Amino acid sequence: MKIILVDDEPLALFRLRRALERESEEVDIAAEYTDPNEVAAGVMEHRPDVVFLDIHMPEIDGLKLGRRLQAVVPGIEIVFVTGYDRYAVKAFELYALDYVMKPVQPDRLRQTLQRVEEKLLIKKAHSMPYDNTLVIRCFRQLRFQLPGQEAQTAKWRTSKALELFAYLLHHRERMVNRGALLELLWPEVEAAKAAQHLYTAIYHIRQTLRACKIDGVVSIRVGELEAGYRLDIGSACVESEAWEHRLRQLDALTGDNAAEHESVLSAYTGDYLGDHDYLWAEHERERLRVLWQHQMKKLGEFYEQTNLFAKAVEVHRSLQDICPENEDSYFSLMKLYDMLNHRGGVEEQYWLLLEKVEKEQELPISEEIVNWYERWKSEKVV
Repeated sequence: MKIILVDDEPLALFRLRRALERESEEVDIAAEYTDPNEVAAGVMEHRPDVVFLDIHMPEIDGLKLGRRLQAVVPGIEIVFVTGYDRYAVKAFELYALDYVMKPVQPDRLRQTLQRVEEKLLIKKAHSMPYDNTLVIRCFRQLRFQLPGQEAQTAKWRTSKALELFAYLLHHRERMVNRGALLELLWPEVEAAKAAQHLYTAIYHIRQTLRACKIDGVVSIRVGELEAGYRLDIGSACVESEAWEHRLRQLDALTGDNAAEHESVLSAYTGDYLGDHDYLWAEHERERLRVLWQHQMKKLGEFYEQTNLFAKAVEVHRSLQDICPENEDSYFSLMKLYDMLNHRGGVEEQYWLLLEKVEKEQELPISEEIVNWYERWKSEKVV
């Protein structure tokens, strides 16, 4: 496990390195930085599995630096380490893997390292799921993955070209009426000019497919008299479609196949085209999300019933990472942490719920959760 450490205080770096090395022999500290301006270059050079990043630093705070690192190396795992708990919500909004309070406790650090190891195993298992097939990734963002290679994000000439490709992919292998495309993408533009925009966008798509070296598999067909366009994907595999097929092939959940269920569900790494605000994709996005949530809740319930509470925590944290607006995951984690006698975990989840639901969404927390928390708190008073 290759790690980079970032903290403006040298003593804090020393303590964290010693703590990490005590917890695991697999830890490889590739580099340490006290100057946040050097970190991006260091990440590009060392390509770590995870960055342990302090939030409260001069010049640039860790949250801004975290965004920069995610832009430089998409998918990089970040663990925030800080003495200030008020940043927790913003940290998880950056898809941070974990958020650890200073001074770092051995048990908490051990839990974090376990999360990192599990995430790396999941990435390895799903990085090349099809040996000889082009995979069109569509969870969170649109990417292409050639056989034996990492997924790549294409450089689209315009946002309209990207949306046009995504829409044709959404309706793949079917002819899409030209008028429908013009109405979708250029509704306010005069007809002749909108048609020219469409031709140009189609040209840019073909150039992009060629640049990504997938034009031999994926191609756009023009209908008779240019009445419409169709995207043919040949032997390529669409991630969401393949994921749903694998999910529906699973047998009923038991102790013998729980790991297989977890492996398939972990391949859902974000909502369908979730990074793109396309209204036309919302129905499919919601359908797949509900399907995933339903199966994840069943898995969490199974782990609870078999007293595997730590595994149940991981399931509900995954639910929370992708659906932070859903208060059910916070409540489930509060109750699980209570079973594990983890008072700090209960408090953290209730605080996160207040920040996310009540303050950001301006919605009241359900009376059931408030009453449960008040009873729990009164019972904990010594």
